Formats: sequence, C-alpha cells, structure tokens
Amino acid sequence: MLEKDIQQLRGEDPQTILVGHMMTPGVVQIPGDVSVTEAASLLERERMPCLLVKDTEWRFGLMTPTDIVKKVVAQGLEPDEVEVRTIMTRPVQFIEYDRAIDEASTLMMSSGTPILIVTKENQPVGVLTARDLVLSPKRCAANISATVSVIEGEGAGAAHQITITQLSHVSASLVSRALLLPGTRVIVGFSLSETMSPFTIKGTVLNNAGLEAVSGVTRPGVSASPAVEVQFVELSPADQSRIKAWVLGRLPPSFGSA
Repeated sequence: MLEKDIQQLRGEDPQTILVGHMMTPGVVQIPGDVSVTEAASLLERERMPCLLVKDTEWRFGLMTPTDIVKKVVAQGLEPDEVEVRTIMTRPVQFIEYDRAIDEASTLMMSSGTPILIVTKENQPVGVLTARDLVLSPKRCAANISATVSVIEGEGAGAAHQITITQLSHVSASLVSRALLLPGTRVIVGFSLSETMSPFTIKGTVLNNAGLEAVSGVTRPGVSASPAVEVQFVELSPADQSRIKAWVLGRLPPSFGSA
C-alpha cells in the first residue's frame, strides 16, 4: 500500500507526475537458478516487461524478452539448459515510487537502461519502463465538483462531495472534508461538460494529509484537507481518450506542444 504523502513532493507545480503514478504495479522475482524456459513462461503468464532475478542477497539482475532472444535464441542455446543468472542484465537500477518522473528519465539516460525497478522503503513494488515515460500523462489544474463513494476500506458505503483540483487520464487530486485513508477503494463520479457523458471511475487512494485519521468523518467548520491522490483503475480506452482531450485542451500552448 502506497501510504507516503505524495503530494508533499509536488511542490507548486501541478504538472508534476510521480513514478508511482506511471509504474506497472507488482514485481515478479525469481532465483538465479531458474531455467530460461521457466522464466519465459512466467513472463508471458504475468504480462510483465521483465523479471527481477535475485541471484544472491546482494546480486540482482533483470531478465527481459530481449535477453532471451539475443543471448539464448540467437546463440543457438537450449533454453531448458540455461539458467537466468547467466543471461540477466546487470546492474539493476532502483528508484523510489515517490520521486518525480523527471528523475526517472535522468536515471535512465545516465545509466543507459530502459527499465527501473520501483521501490517503497527499499522493497520492490513496481516496474517503470521508457515506454511508460513516453506515455506520461499531462495534468491540468481543475475545479470540478464531484462525488466520491467508498466501496472498500474504512467508511465503505459512504458518499462524499469533493472537488477535483488536478486531473489526468490516470489519476486525480481532490479535496474533501472527509478523510480517505490510503488504500481505500473508491468510485469517483464527475462531469467535464454538459454535453459530455458523466464519468464513473474506480480508483485507489494513494495518500492523504492534514486531518486526523478518521475515515469517512466529515468535520464541520474545518477547511478542506490538502489534496488526496486517487489513482484510476479499470478506466476504459474511450474514457481515457475523453479525459486526455479535455486536459490537453486546457493546457497552456507551450506545455501542450512540448
């Protein structure tokens, strides 16, 4: 569960995207003595861009489809007879999930690797690739009245009026008098215009700040809490496209053309 307050790292730039927003959650880790055949099957089954190979306590590597093609197939080797430790790519580059995407880009360029393992408190929690950076979403400031309904976690069944203050096609920042605890699963409902069909999007709360940890409690007389980050899940391609178009239409020309 990503509980650290991501919002603190945004500073005053509403366009900042963090590694945790763009990574593929989860890391598949295997020991170094697994055969390439087994590893290839695992890659296909888990639909991951790479496997994290832990050969010893301090020796790590990555195995990707490219490693299999170049180091096994192209060399005429039998994948059943090759251990992943002999073809894994080293060294592995790690980055904390709450760092800015710009830092990830700099690390990729300086190290020459297109894949980073994302960590939280030094534990692997996700994978970030160069392709993810290319797809990094634009965010724009917003002032959208919306409703958030808690579907799993403390306060399940409650619905609250909120304001969306930043929006992209993968996440949103919102403010609410009701504190939503990290890991809470919610449905966010909002409209972007009178002519556009309303959105009903599932999401997971990444962080919160500013109020005591009493989920779902409205605090009369208390100003809205600082931004809560919600990462969208199960968003359809059509809804992604609609939000992208809306966001890009509201960004400054110089930003949208970058």
